[in-house]
Amino acid sequence: MANRKPLIKADGEVRELSAEDMAKFKPAAEVLPLSLRKKLGVRGPQKMPTKERITIRLSREVVEQFRESGEGWQTRMDTALREWLKNHSPRNPT
Repeated sequence: MANRKPLIKADGEVRELSAEDMAKFKPAAEVLPLSLRKKLGVRGPQKMPTKERITIRLSREVVEQFRESGEGWQTRMDTALREWLKNHSPRNPT
């Protein structure tokens, strides 16, 4: 380990990494503590996507209120729309 070149050059800049440097890297899952891995929410790919990414225009007030409700606001918005659909038709919203 004493033979490793320092990552920081004398002028304080990070030197360019070589292929040899990159070969020594380990996957984050092997080196990060479990508490940090959990916080980062590392998970595998979805087997079948359950939601569709779209672009939608909503009133600023609606979006602000959902965002102010904290993390998970998009899921809560999805739930609110699902509830609305139980008693309403998108074709006839009244």
